[in-house]
Amino acid sequence: MTELTFPPNDITHIVWDWNGTLLDDNHANLAAVNAVCAAYGRDPVEIDHWRTVFRRPLVPLYEELLGRSLLEGEWERLEKLYDEDYLRHLPSCELAQGVPDVLLDWAGTGRSQSLLSMASHDHVFPLITERGLASHFTRVDGRRYDTVADSKAEHLVHHLAAQDVDPATVVLIGDIDDDARAARAAGAHSILVTTGLMAPERLAATGCPVVESPVAAVRALRGL
Repeated sequence: MTELTFPPNDITHIVWDWNGTLLDDNHANLAAVNAVCAAYGRDPVEIDHWRTVFRRPLVPLYEELLGRSLLEGEWERLEKLYDEDYLRHLPSCELAQGVPDVLLDWAGTGRSQSLLSMASHDHVFPLITERGLASHFTRVDGRRYDTVADSKAEHLVHHLAAQDVDPATVVLIGDIDDDARAARAAGAHSILVTTGLMAPERLAATGCPVVESPVAAVRALRGL
């Protein structure tokens, strides 16, 4: 674990990422990527390779993966193919180790937490509810609209404003470098976990604290 770059006592609110952070779904994501590869005649990719190239925005990433520009309407077809395959694997996805206990642990400090995902809101909100997690959060938001930058930044600003939360008191806990960029753009802090779709050295390159799990992130915030 790298050291925190901000005083933990200043943090009164966590914004949790979902995929790869609270949900252990790397295998479902990789299967969906490889369903796209199969449909487009590309060899499958391994998780170690995907963790070295995965990034936002997604369209240039998939154009690189397929070795050509996407034609009009192709991105929508690709998204549908990915989503359908991901949903087939979703029942096999477990919560990350230590969840939901880590959410209870943070709530026990008297501080608050919410959830913001770049998966669609219509997908995320029912899933959080079905898994019995909604009561832990002051607000749950998935992606409600698309942005040109395809980044969590604008969504995070709206997410915090809707709760009247001061960004300076917030840490976003996520698993990719876009989480760090979003927090920085919103005036918040971030901690990155190595459990998701981005290799640890790429997370470390953001200059943000990097830990091995959500449990480790909360322990750091509690000064343990």
